[in-house]
Amino acid sequence: MKKPKTKKPGIVQKVIPPPVEHEPEKAQIAIQGADHLYREIRIDNILTDENGKEVKLKPGAPVEVTVEADPSVTVPKQAHGPETDDDKYNHSKQ
Repeated sequence: MKKPKTKKPGIVQKVIPPPVEHEPEKAQIAIQGADHLYREIRIDNILTDENGKEVKLKPGAPVEVTVEADPSVTVPKQAHGPETDDDKYNHSKQ
């Protein structure tokens, strides 16, 4: 069964050097369409290309952020009215 998912465009704002030599650098990504206070995420700047070789993102690179979940942890979207906080968060108690 396919996992439900969404894709959002983003831009690599900057690459952050590691604070300690043996840790990976971070890529800070601004996600378009996210709430203002939660727009930026930081991830290890390590990707794998189609040949299995490690590569890194460059500042200014356009990226696509994908969020997917197992179908068992999702609920159908309501067809009417805005969701309440209970609608958004109570599914974790099922």
